[in-house]
Amino acid sequence: MARVLVVEDDPTMAQVVARALRDDGHEPVVCEDGIRALIAVGETEFDAAAVDVMLPGASGFEVCRQIRARELTFPILMLTARDAIDDRVKGLDSGADDYLTKPFALPEFSARIRALLRRHGSRPRTRLELGDVALDLASGRLEVAGHPVLLTIRENGLLRVLLTRAPEVVTRPEILDEVWGTRHIDANIVDQYVRYVRRKLEAAHATAAIETVRGQGYRIVESTP
Repeated sequence: MARVLVVEDDPTMAQVVARALRDDGHEPVVCEDGIRALIAVGETEFDAAAVDVMLPGASGFEVCRQIRARELTFPILMLTARDAIDDRVKGLDSGADDYLTKPFALPEFSARIRALLRRHGSRPRTRLELGDVALDLASGRLEVAGHPVLLTIRENGLLRVLLTRAPEVVTRPEILDEVWGTRHIDANIVDQYVRYVRRKLEAAHATAAIETVRGQGYRIVESTP
């Protein structure tokens, strides 16, 4: 499993690309503009990125330049509706490793990401960690300070989403989509499962806690003593 940054301002396209990455077993982190993408890069380790060229805040070219200026070497796939040779050259000169023109077939997108990960020797992430909380992605086993904590399948999925996006706020619709596979059910079920997971972390005296961000959603952060 690789953590892949998706920088795309079209919500529909971002959702389609993110779902394709999840279907391939990866962890997409979506940013809708170039500035937020650069902030995310400063806070999170990524194995690859798919970056649109036309972005608010900072263009895809600038995002690539800034990533390489920070001496980060993870592979970057540029996505654009423009097929001009000058644009492709500019993208590659900015630090991109490959270029894909919209509209594209999802199998080709997935193949390009796999090829980039292979070429760069990216090693899949096997654990999500925050404070003394560690979630094994292969087995689903949760440990707090080295001690196992039992989770149901839905609780595991909820914690996985929060840890993957930490310290970002994850909305209830996003959690429904990620954990239940649909947004067309009562969102109150998210609140219910947050309470379940929160209680288990508190009972284990975890140094990470789930916070409610009023009017937005939930996030998990490292607790302060």
